[in-house]
Amino acid sequence: MANSTSITYRLKRKIWAFTNKISRRLSKPDRKFTADMVYGILASRSCLLTDISDQLHETAQKANTVKRLSNHLSEGTPASAAASYLHTIKRLVPSEPVVLIDESDIVKPDGKQFEALGIVRDGSESTHP
Repeated sequence: MANSTSITYRLKRKIWAFTNKISRRLSKPDRKFTADMVYGILASRSCLLTDISDQLHETAQKANTVKRLSNHLSEGTPASAAASYLHTIKRLVPSEPVVLIDESDIVKPDGKQFEALGIVRDGSESTHP
């Protein structure tokens, strides 16, 4: 067995262990979906369902895998899974986390239509007359 293959299996086991912690109260199909999504996103470095399904290497047709993932996503996140996830990561986050903000992406004065565009006040300009 090649070294890269054993590393891949070790990482996959760690991903399964993590997803089992956050999905232990869910049904078996929901646990499989959680593991597939986490592994697929990490392996493909993408959130596109087609890229995720490529990494899962399932025997089913790609369209069927994408449909299965899409159907699960449309159901939303179960409350028990969200609570388990928050409980799990709470121990991993320090009490005073460091938050970095990339100021280059905040101000776009000429932009009018962006995804999820909200009101952002530019603190570098005065709003007083």
